[in-house]
Amino acid sequence: MKNSSIKIKYILALILAVTLCKAEAANEPGFILRGKVISANDSAPVPFITIMIENTNIGVSTDENGEFQLNNLPVESSRILVRGMGYQTTRMEVSPLNMDDMYIEIMVPPSIYTLNEVIFTASPTASGFRYQSDLSFVGEELQKRSEVSFGEMLDGEPGIAMRSMGSAPARPVIRGMDGDRILILEHGERMGDVSESGAGHSLTMDPLSANRLEVVKGPASLMYGSSALGGVINLMTSDIPEDWNMGSTGILSAQGATVNNMGAGFARYTLGMQNHAFTGRLAYRNSGNIATPEGRMPGTYMNNYDAATGFGIQRENVSGGISLSLNNQTYGLPEHMDDPYEQVEVRQQRYGMQGRLNFDRKGFFDKAQLRFNASILRQEELEMEWEDGYWDEDVELYHHKNAFSTTLTVQHKPYSIFERGAIGLNLHGHNLDIGGDEAYTPGENRLNAGIFIYQEVPISQKVRMQAGTRLDIQHTGAVVNEVFPDVDQKRNATNFTGSAGINYRPLKGLEVGGQFARSHRNPMVEELFANGPHLCSGVYELGSTDLKDEIGHGGDLFVSWGNRFIQFEVSGFLNLFDNFIIFEPKGEIDPASNLPIFEYMGDKARFYGGEFTLDIRPVNQLRLSMSMDYVNARRNSSSREYLPFIPPFRFRAETEYDFGLGWISARIRSAATQNRVAPEENITDGYTLLGMALGFRINGLGNHVIILRGDNILNTKYRDHLSRVEDRHFSMPGRNINLAYRLYLN
Repeated sequence: MKNSSIKIKYILALILAVTLCKAEAANEPGFILRGKVISANDSAPVPFITIMIENTNIGVSTDENGEFQLNNLPVESSRILVRGMGYQTTRMEVSPLNMDDMYIEIMVPPSIYTLNEVIFTASPTASGFRYQSDLSFVGEELQKRSEVSFGEMLDGEPGIAMRSMGSAPARPVIRGMDGDRILILEHGERMGDVSESGAGHSLTMDPLSANRLEVVKGPASLMYGSSALGGVINLMTSDIPEDWNMGSTGILSAQGATVNNMGAGFARYTLGMQNHAFTGRLAYRNSGNIATPEGRMPGTYMNNYDAATGFGIQRENVSGGISLSLNNQTYGLPEHMDDPYEQVEVRQQRYGMQGRLNFDRKGFFDKAQLRFNASILRQEELEMEWEDGYWDEDVELYHHKNAFSTTLTVQHKPYSIFERGAIGLNLHGHNLDIGGDEAYTPGENRLNAGIFIYQEVPISQKVRMQAGTRLDIQHTGAVVNEVFPDVDQKRNATNFTGSAGINYRPLKGLEVGGQFARSHRNPMVEELFANGPHLCSGVYELGSTDLKDEIGHGGDLFVSWGNRFIQFEVSGFLNLFDNFIIFEPKGEIDPASNLPIFEYMGDKARFYGGEFTLDIRPVNQLRLSMSMDYVNARRNSSSREYLPFIPPFRFRAETEYDFGLGWISARIRSAATQNRVAPEENITDGYTLLGMALGFRINGLGNHVIILRGDNILNTKYRDHLSRVEDRHFSMPGRNINLAYRLYLN
């Protein structure tokens, strides 16, 4: 592992040296492009639309006034791609006459709804009006956050924390919600893994493979199913090509980190033709055990490769495509840290197929999209003992899951008081076989059929309302195995969810949005039947077949205001639940497995809190930002006890100076002591972390982006409250130096 790490560092250093030499030889300092995007209908500025250098992931979004800035464009002609919600994709050639900065206006024609370019997961009509808080990351912003897992990538963003048990299985938590209350999707469809069901289960996609990431905070059950109580995270790739140039384009990427001796690489190639395109990608990642201020944490290594190939077509009235993917992961879990001759390892493979078809036609229903995602997952949890010079392996638990998810969305033209609306049909299900000597639950068959309707009503030029409803019919049945040979239970449920929202824009730059929603979640198989040690999570789980469906009623409200110098947003939420299922520590140890006992219990619950963000740009090159978030969650019954695994109050501040050829930034992140804990849950102390980053953009023989980032620079010893590592003598990762490089080839 040590020799491999040294080789990786030499390779990264060589890439950096060669790149800088080529840039010096090219002698092309680049220029700054400033501009404004306006609507072709009324010349009004278009906020939050994406401006990109075509065939790269380098881009920015316009601000509230429709203005943008692209730094260090090459001196030769560049092709700018403008696309976003409610507008036709627009391309524009930019050919500077000299090295001075340029200012242009780009006029984009409206196209109220374009199904193959839905970029806001919160809205099926992509109208551009917000009713709840959301986030999105693309291009350079995504690369700046490059990590081993999506949980680590998003941790610290306003309202988003991380459930961790090492890097590989780290999973995002939104506003204190975890498990299947947070749906993690691939292009709007369920991925078919088991990451929601245990702290040691990982997502089956490498972060290097994503080219866009969207987060919706708060109930999003309307489009994606009744369990999305806490929010949705939508991972997007380019596996199905949508926009391409004639000929060959590609991306090469490399990454290294010191905290776990990690090395990673990524490559994508696209061949574009007149009406169709082919693409393929490959990602590989290998890392050792994580370094903490107390030393290396055993059982936190990982090895991962991720590959896909896809095909896309574009005709006059039809577009879409299909892709095939493979993810293979092997990673350790920190369960036997006191015994170097024992360890727990997870091995999983996921085979996936996804597709999309977009249709344009004449008539009242003039747009439609069909999406599907099918997958086969094979996951094994092994207990390993070192005997006579080799590892003796026993498969204690396995998950075999076949899953599918498909959605048909049909758009209609504006009618009477209604703006363009959507009607959708969704069908998803799985067959989950759970077995092995330590199978702690039976398997499960699940089939869910849903229909949803979504409408927006423009009350005036400043006020718009939204309403939607969804009806789901779900059937679940337990599947017997050797440990549960006699289980024979089926559940049928009819779930009703709905939402109503308002968007108000009284002044230039000011936006107010709010939503009230009803959610309905059915218990998972673990919550109903668990009775045994779960090797992957390091706990003994107890379920109950008496658990009832979770019913939630809640509201979200945000206020956003900004101009070219300052922008802030404050958001708040309140959610009340009946029969909220709590995964609660009992303060007892199971004598046979020596694992702590956790029990699934139902009770009334209340969640409230909010986020605040502030960005200040005293000059175009300098950005000062800060954010904070808070969650309070407790039983809403007579006991009023706090719920477990709720993140503490957090604060983050960052300053960034962009000098055109690159940028430099520093950040500070703090978390308060979390003493609002459930019975038998440990208090965690507060902490403060310091980080810095330096980035370079180089044009010459392609577009290069190099990022050197330092995390936890002071090697602070701390423990995150959502860490599921049982041995509390080990803290979170220590000092880390991360070097990332990406090359865009036109």
